[in-house]
Amino acid sequence: MIAEAAHGAAKSVAVKHGHLEITYGALMTAADALAAELRGLGAGPNVPVGVCVERSIEHVVALLGVLRSGGAFLPLDPGWPPERIRFVLDDAAAPIVVADPRHREAVTAPGRAVVEAGGAWRRRAGGAAAGASSGDDIAYVIYTSGSTGEPKGVEITHANLLNLVTWHREAFGVTRQDHGSWVAGLAFDASVWELFPCLAVGATIHVAGEPVRASAEALRRWLLDEGVSIAFAPTPLAESLLSGEWPAGAALRTLLTGGDTLHVRPGPGLPFKVVNNYGPTECTVVATSGPVAAGAAADELPSIGRPIAGARIHILDADGNPAPAGRIGEIHVAGAGVGRGYRNRPSLTAERFVSISPGGGPAERCYRTGDLGSWTADGEIAFHGRSDAQIKQRGHRIEPDEITAALSRHPLVAQSAVVAEGEGAAAQLVAYVVPAGEKTPRSPDLRAFLATSLPTYMLPSLYVRVASLPITANGKLDRSALPSATSANTLPSAPYREPQSLVERRIAAMVEELLEIDEVGLDDNFFLLGGHSLLGTQLVLRLRDAFGAELALRDLFEAQTIQNLASKVERSVVELVAAMSEEEVQQRLAPSYAG
Repeated sequence: MIAEAAHGAAKSVAVKHGHLEITYGALMTAADALAAELRGLGAGPNVPVGVCVERSIEHVVALLGVLRSGGAFLPLDPGWPPERIRFVLDDAAAPIVVADPRHREAVTAPGRAVVEAGGAWRRRAGGAAAGASSGDDIAYVIYTSGSTGEPKGVEITHANLLNLVTWHREAFGVTRQDHGSWVAGLAFDASVWELFPCLAVGATIHVAGEPVRASAEALRRWLLDEGVSIAFAPTPLAESLLSGEWPAGAALRTLLTGGDTLHVRPGPGLPFKVVNNYGPTECTVVATSGPVAAGAAADELPSIGRPIAGARIHILDADGNPAPAGRIGEIHVAGAGVGRGYRNRPSLTAERFVSISPGGGPAERCYRTGDLGSWTADGEIAFHGRSDAQIKQRGHRIEPDEITAALSRHPLVAQSAVVAEGEGAAAQLVAYVVPAGEKTPRSPDLRAFLATSLPTYMLPSLYVRVASLPITANGKLDRSALPSATSANTLPSAPYREPQSLVERRIAAMVEELLEIDEVGLDDNFFLLGGHSLLGTQLVLRLRDAFGAELALRDLFEAQTIQNLASKVERSVVELVAAMSEEEVQQRLAPSYAG
């Protein structure tokens, strides 16, 4: 398909990177020259060839050259630590690597051939005809993080990739006149999705530089300046793009997103269509897809659409039976996109790639995603997170995405993420918030806003301001890169009011000592200051010792502020004294008078 498209668009620009560009004619010449050298080194069907090349035109040449050799490309991110690069190459048993000169050391190993990107082969006129490959042969191998702590390689065949390309071209009407973006991470399978449908029709691919990929505003300007008509953006970036200003005459007509849960919907008036997509790496990038209606059903997360052409989705309950509409079950993907399995891991492949007979029908091979979903009344799929991503806190199961969706409806919040920090009784929910404008929301206001739709146990204890949400190379929220809460980045609470009564000053001093902070005011919230269940228990015990107040941890969760807690303590003491005889009161107060 790519060769045919290139033949009809030989003088058209295939890839543009800043001021550099390459035509389809030159691209095929370079790719075939590389393919000839790779075949001479042993490349062929089902032979993985590593590609450790910076984001560039040469990277695209390398990918296409590997395929033209008959081999399977193995994308390596040069930004990975050298140890990870070496592990992936060794685990995949890749005998050949195409690499930038400065990454040669990281990929070199005994018995492995290293071909320099843009090397001597570039000066050749071309190579022999493309190597023969069948639909069952591997087109690429992409490594993903594994539950065992080591990456695992997913093998995707030519037939798998062909289904993705064919669906994409037809679903979005991609033609030679289109301009596509290349934004996804180098070792993220979304790169495959961005590149190959465009190459297969002779469209132009625009390569986004690192500064563009790191900022939603920079990406918005770049998309406009480059005249990109169909673009992909990882979910966190896409959510920011939806809130930006877009001129009515923008070339962009379709914005594709995926990689994480989409929490917001496009506002009215955007000049492009927003399409939400879902699919594990094991199922060739995309398994379901659907447009997101502007502003509709704002109280619900956007769905992940319907199965794409060639894919079938089964949502099964715990007993393996099809879940009825509205019932949550595990998503199983079947059809033309389901990959061959994990490279050199037959037991893991057998565990995740299974044969099922849903509803007693004929058996078919499926991939068990571990994701939860449910059918909606109109035949779309609602996403409900990972089956293993729930947080259990104070006896309650919590889905962070539900809290995030609620936060994202606040007018002063552009994006948010919720994570659990700490273990056991010390665990607390922390919300990271990207303000929608110059005005910064206050912690009490956000908590009160959430309290209108969420139970108390789902309300975050801390609200931290961040300029943007960090994302991984695979387009997902990078939880490990979220900053720790400090006095500088915690969203402001109420203006400081000095404690007045003896009880208020004593409680404020206790909180200052427990949390190791200064100047706790009347309206300060114990949990927003960094308190959690374990420290709350200690505070309750200290209040009992100091005032004799019979309080429980639930009283602290209800009171939260110093002023409210002081009122509870005073009421408790009054009730305690009222129930005492005069002699008991004297005995209780005597030590205090003596002190």
